Amino acid sequence: MTSSNYTVTVLGLGAMGLPMATRLASELTVHGFDIAEPRLELAAEAGIKTFASAREASDGADALLLAVRNGEQLNDVLFGENGVASVLKPGAVVILGSTVGTEAIPATVEKLAEYGVALVDAPLSGGPKRAGEGDLLIVVGAEPEALEKARPALELLASTLSIVGDKPGDGQALKTVNQLLCGVHIAAAAEAMALADALGLDQAKTLAALEAGAAGSFMLSNRGPRILEAYSEDGAEVLSRLDIFVKDMGIVGKATRAAGLAAPVAAAAEQLYLLGQAQGLAAADDSAVIKVVAPAKRTA
Repeated sequence: MTSSNYTVTVLGLGAMGLPMATRLASELTVHGFDIAEPRLELAAEAGIKTFASAREASDGADALLLAVRNGEQLNDVLFGENGVASVLKPGAVVILGSTVGTEAIPATVEKLAEYGVALVDAPLSGGPKRAGEGDLLIVVGAEPEALEKARPALELLASTLSIVGDKPGDGQALKTVNQLLCGVHIAAAAEAMALADALGLDQAKTLAALEAGAAGSFMLSNRGPRILEAYSEDGAEVLSRLDIFVKDMGIVGKATRAAGLAAPVAAAAEQLYLLGQAQGLAAADDSAVIKVVAPAKRTA
């Protein structure tokens, strides 16, 4: 199959969905849907064919790229009252780019099989900018035949495509491990910058020094500048909502308990995100977790 007659449907054209759809449209035929009209207008300007419903957008697609919040939403989008699974052509693949945990995967695979559709478990990381540049990390668990069908889309989106297993659920498992580290690193970065402020240090200079040494990490460099913006009137630009880590650290907690594994550091980080959500920061950028550690910035 050539790229010109390979159609990918992207449902949800938000902060991640639109740059991914735009990247895919550079070489493939892309159909898109979002409940927000302004996002549809932006998508149309980017060369994406938009539709009035998710079912219309998904009809006859070779691949469906799906970003959902959790297993319940995954089930509703695919199999609910207006579910799209029934309009996908036999032989199509659903590429699940979200972190939903492993629990929802077996039932989803079984139900999709009734329509002759396979699930490619492909949770992704990298943020909107990297999504638009095809620079995402995507970890994949999928049967080899399904993986090959999804490759035209996956290879356009990923600079690092890591095949971690040959069954759906393997990708979710690795992403759970990934999110444990990411959630802990963001919380630790916030604590470190709060301590720098409490000790009277210039936070920007402190951040630059930390990045250059052994304490540096991707999350420190990525979230650090946004952590410093957390106390501004509008806060940091929302690139990753705080309540995403409420969800993801909850998935981590479930996984560690199911494995009989103690994870006290992850559990402590989860509490910070839960406190942030309770304090009204759910829709703020996750860098706002510093405001849980230190509700007010020093002024003297």
